[in-house]
Amino acid sequence: MKKSIQIAGTFVSLVVGAGFASGQEIMQYFTSFGLVSVFGCIVAAAIFAFLGMTLAQIGSELQTTSHKEGIHYIGGRAFGPVLDVLISIVLFGIAIVMFAGAGATFNQMYNMEPSFGSMLMTLAVVFTLLLNANSIINMIAALMPYLLGIIFILLIYSLFTVDYSISELNIIAKKQPSASSHWLTSAVLYVSYNIAAGAAMLILMGGTTKDRKAARMGGALGGGVLGLLILLINLALFAKMDIVAGVDMPTLELAKQIHPTVGNIMSIVLLAMIYSTAVGTLYILAVRIVKKENLMMKIIVILLSLVGFAASLIGFTTLVGKLYTIMGYLGMVLIVAIVLAQIRILRTNKRKI
Repeated sequence: MKKSIQIAGTFVSLVVGAGFASGQEIMQYFTSFGLVSVFGCIVAAAIFAFLGMTLAQIGSELQTTSHKEGIHYIGGRAFGPVLDVLISIVLFGIAIVMFAGAGATFNQMYNMEPSFGSMLMTLAVVFTLLLNANSIINMIAALMPYLLGIIFILLIYSLFTVDYSISELNIIAKKQPSASSHWLTSAVLYVSYNIAAGAAMLILMGGTTKDRKAARMGGALGGGVLGLLILLINLALFAKMDIVAGVDMPTLELAKQIHPTVGNIMSIVLLAMIYSTAVGTLYILAVRIVKKENLMMKIIVILLSLVGFAASLIGFTTLVGKLYTIMGYLGMVLIVAIVLAQIRILRTNKRKI
C-alpha cells in the first residue's frame, strides 16, 4: 500500500503544476463548457486512472531504470524514438507556458509588465540549472500540500459566497474561451498533453516495485485524486464566474477576493510552482538532448530558455488555449501507443498462464 501511495503522489505532483493551480487550464478545458463540465471532469478522471495504471504496470513489468526503456517498449523499435521526440516537444511547450504564467502572475498581482515577469522567471530557471541547485527544487516541491490546502479554502469560499443563480453562472461560463469545441474532446486533450509530459516519470516509478498490483493501484489512485482536484477547482471557478471571467490567473483572483494577504500567499505559491515546473521540464529536455551534464548542456539550457522566453511573450491565456491543444493532439498518439502496449502485456501474460 505504501508503494501505491508513493506512485499516486508522484502522479498527482506531475500534473498539478502551475497551469493547473492557476485555474486557467481548468477554465479553458472544463469550466468554459458550463454545467456539463462536471461530466468532463469524470471522463478525465477515468482516463487518467487507466493511463496511470497502465504506465505504472509497464514500468513494473519491465523493471525500468530509464525512461527510454518504457517509451521504446510502448512505441517499439521503429516508433519509440518518434514518441521520445513528441514527449520532448510537449516538455518544451510546458516550459514556454510556465514563463508566460510567471508574467501573468506578476502582472495580475503586482501590476508589472508580463514580459518583465517572464524575464525574471527565465533568469531564475537558467541560474538554477547552471548552478544545479537541487536543494531549492526540493524545497519548492515541499509546497505542494500547502497549494492543495489553498485550493480547498478557495472551494469553500466560492461555494458559500455565490452571488448569481446557476443558470446565470452557466451563461457567463459559456462565454469564456474554450480549448475545444466540445467538452468531451477538451477533457481528452487535457489528459493527453499531461500524460505526454508525465509518462516517463510514471514508467520509472512503476519500475521501483516488482508488485504489479501495487503499481496498478498507485496509477489508478493517482488518476482518481487528479479527477477529484479537477472537479473541485472546476466547481470553485464556476461558482465565482462573475469574478474570474476573463482573468489570466483565476485562482489568484479568488484568493485576492478572500483577502489581499491570501492573494499574496497564493501568488508566491504559484510562482514557486511555475519555477519548479519550468526547471524540471527544461532539465529533462536538456538531458535528453545532450545526455551528460557538461558545457554543451549549459549552452543548450541557455538557448532553450531564450527561445522559451521569446515564445512566452505571446501571452499565458493564448498559449494555454492554443499551444496546449496542439500538444494534446500530439499526446493522443502516445495514448494510442499506450493502449496497444497494454494489449500486448495482456496477451503476454495470457500465454504465461
